[in-house]
Amino acid sequence: MRVILADDSVLFREGLARVLGEAGIDVTHQAGDGPQLLALVREDPPDAVVVDIRMPPTHTDEGMLAALEIRAEYPDVGVLVLSQYVETHHAVKLVACGRKGTGYLLKDRVGDVRELTDAVKRVAAGGSVIDPLVVERLVGRRRARSPIDELTEREREVLGLMAEGRSNQAICDRLHVSAKTVEAHVRSIFMKLDLPCAADDHRRVLAVLTHLRS
Repeated sequence: MRVILADDSVLFREGLARVLGEAGIDVTHQAGDGPQLLALVREDPPDAVVVDIRMPPTHTDEGMLAALEIRAEYPDVGVLVLSQYVETHHAVKLVACGRKGTGYLLKDRVGDVRELTDAVKRVAAGGSVIDPLVVERLVGRRRARSPIDELTEREREVLGLMAEGRSNQAICDRLHVSAKTVEAHVRSIFMKLDLPCAADDHRRVLAVLTHLRS
């Protein structure tokens, strides 16, 4: 697997490159800002990029803008965005692009090598990852009446795990229930959120987007 890293901190980049390298992931290039990242991706598209949200010159959302541009130009390149803070609006923006292979992870997770490498591999393979703390913050927000209110407590729990990018089997393992039970919950979620008949992958994205916007 080939990955490009983007962060304005050389020390952080080097540490991250070492961690990924030890996990068998080839870090081909490193970038210190958004334009450099885009140039490297266009020159030699990797399997995935790992990019910090806040980079020069303003340290606001340059990394997110670069990530969204990569998503639009290279749909097969996975994008894992890292953030120092829980910024829910960025998580919603990333999911709202509607493409596979996207992830939003807090930098604190970098210390958990297994979780980090799993996230990189999942976005590279076309999956999605949203940090559990971000999901918790979104679920905990006070909101107006929405379709989410029609879900049972268990269905909200399943949807929350879907929002983290977990597959049906991973949800089974987390909740200690059968595959049929999870499938029934997912079907019920699709029905209650009034999602149109389409490929399940597409409906999962729509369900998560409804969850994040609610």
